[in-house]
This record gives sequence, C-alpha cells and structure tokens, in this order.
Amino acid sequence: MSMLVVFLLLWGLPWGPGTEAATFYDPQPSLWAESESLLKPSANVTLTCQARLETPDFQLFKNGVAQEPVHLDSPAIEHQFLLTGDTQGRYRCRSGLSTGWTQLSKLLELTGPKSLPAPWLSMTPVSWITPGLNTTAVCRGGLRGVTFLLRREGDHEFLEVPEAQEDVEATFPVHRAGNYSCSYRTHGEGALSEPSATVTVEELAAPPPPVLMHRGESTQVLRPGSEVTLTCMAPLSGVDFQLRRGEKELLVPRSSTSPDRIFFHLNPVALGDGGHYTCRYRLHDNQNSWSGDSAPVELILSDETLPAPEFSSEPESGRALRLRCLAPLEGARFALVREDGGGRRVHRFQSPAGTEALFELHNISVADSANYSCVYVDLKPPFAGSAPSERLELRVDES
Repeated sequence: MSMLVVFLLLWGLPWGPGTEAATFYDPQPSLWAESESLLKPSANVTLTCQARLETPDFQLFKNGVAQEPVHLDSPAIEHQFLLTGDTQGRYRCRSGLSTGWTQLSKLLELTGPKSLPAPWLSMTPVSWITPGLNTTAVCRGGLRGVTFLLRREGDHEFLEVPEAQEDVEATFPVHRAGNYSCSYRTHGEGALSEPSATVTVEELAAPPPPVLMHRGESTQVLRPGSEVTLTCMAPLSGVDFQLRRGEKELLVPRSSTSPDRIFFHLNPVALGDGGHYTCRYRLHDNQNSWSGDSAPVELILSDETLPAPEFSSEPESGRALRLRCLAPLEGARFALVREDGGGRRVHRFQSPAGTEALFELHNISVADSANYSCVYVDLKPPFAGSAPSERLELRVDES
C-alpha cells in the first residue's frame, strides 16, 4: 500500500525591530523535498540541503539522530539526500563551516495523513498596508514545484501562482485589508492542502508610530554637558526618520547600525534642552505621509544652582504614601526620583501651579522599596535646576 508523503515546515519568527539586519549574517541552510512525480508524491523522495556558502560537508538529521556526514570531493552550494525505506520522520540538515558546522535548518516533517498539511503564510515587510508601502504575502511549503494559492476571506476566487519550480514559496501582492490564508496543490487535478493559519492585514491611514528610547529609560535627570543619545526604532526597514521637540524638527548628528533604527546624538545638552522629544518616520516612496509620533521621552536638566526643595512623607489610609516636594518658586517642573539597584531615574513628573508637588504611591508593595528624592527646574530662562532634596528611604517587607 503506497503512502502519501506530506510535508510540514515549522518556521521561526520574522525579524522584529530589535534585529540589527545591517550587520547580521545567517548561515542557516535551507531544506526542502522533491518527488520524482507530483502525481505520486511518495515516489523517490529527495531532500535537498542548500548552504549559504559553498562547502564540501553536509549532514542530515532524522528524528534528532545524525546520519553519516557527507564529504564531497569539491565544495558545492547544495547536496541531495535520496530517501529509501521508511521515509516518515522529522528532518533537519546542516552544512560545513571553516570552524565546524552551521546551525540546523528549520524542521521538515514527512508523515502519512491523507491530506497535504498546511503551508506557512507571512506578510513582508509588515502585516498592514498604507499608501506608499508594498506589502507582500509569502506562502511557503516544503515541496518544490507545487502550485500556491492565496485567498482573502469573503472572496470567492483564489489568487493562483504557477508552479514554483525554483523555490518552495510564492509571493503575492496585497492591496486590500482582510484575513488571508494560503494553500497549495501538487498538480492540476490534485486536492488542496490544508489552509495556512490566517494572517490579518490592516489598512492604516498612516504608518504606526515608532518607539523612542533614552538608554532604555523614558526619563532621566541630566547635568548640562551630558552626552545624550536617543534611539528611534520603526517597525520596518528603509525609512526616513525625524526627531522633534514639540512641533520643531531637530537637525542633530545621527548614526545607524540597522535600517530599522537611528541614533540621534544630542551632544552635549545644555540648559534649555529639557522637554519632550518625539520621533517619527516616513516611507521612502511617500514623502508626504509621516507616521504617528512616538510616545514622548522627557529630558530634565538640572545644574543644581537653585536651592534644594523640602521633601517629606505622609502615610495615608491603606497601603498608600504621599510624598510632598516644596520649592521656593512657583510654576516649576517637579520630578520624583527613585534610586534602587537599577540606578537613579525619574519616577514621576508634575507641573503644579503653585510651589508644591504631591506624589502619591498607592498599593505599596515590596517592589516600591527604594530611596526617593525630588528636584525641580525653572521653566523660564535661564532654565536653572535645583540640587536634589534629602533622600527618603522606603522599605516594605513582605508582611
């Protein structure tokens, strides 16, 4: 009794904004299956292991067990393994490097159900569409030469791609929002595979906002002359970035290690450089459509020339505490500073109309244990700042 060979690929997650694509090289080989006849996919199955660089060494793994390594007479970019006997199993491969072996390929599973298993569907570069952005659906299977089909929920027709002879994936342009899935078939009269998991594509009037960070913290107390770098990260690569304070664009030195991020260098900062900073980006092909603004990063600078504020605490009912910061001038910007094992950082801000800021801590727990102090800065030129207040130590036990 012949067995229908089916193919299941388990793929990793696509790169996120945190991947430094400009400097990253992935030596992981690719593994796919080919059959002598797509009318009978179980006949004479061959697995192809394709390396990223030419190498004489290849090795196949079946069910986690390494097979005998293959050493070729001359380097090649790929090697084919002909399967004999019982072909069911979970396969990976690796290729040689000058210092050993690459990591294993992604998983390829050959099993024997009566229907073809689902392919894997992804959207590149992102799962949304907006003017100026070319979003593409990528449907990937494990068998070379099949026909791929893409369906949008609610549509009656498939978008069909001819046989992908040179690859095991097909790409489709995506122009409308919706829920998408893809399938494949081995030949014209063959049954469709199980559909892929559904991927939702949204239509956005403008690209979503980026993320702006200052050394991993959204707020810091800085001294004039400090070197400050703000990092702006977009959800896709190859965009134009802009740094702003309020509605004003700031033309400052910048650098980058990856096409999805940029470093803005505010070196050195001076009194008057405090305030809220945001960043945004736009697609290269759409010079008029900026993304939404990032969440703001607030920089507060203090030269410590103003008198230190008075700082006191008042227990409240329940597990609550009121921290009072009193300055000798009105209309200042107050900052509650927390100091613990993670460093010294601004915990909260306030801009009261008078001379006093009240910071309330509710539902106090062990996590609130730290040293607290406060500072204030004058929002009028020359933007002087105070020395820090005396520290108050808060220790909360588990009981």
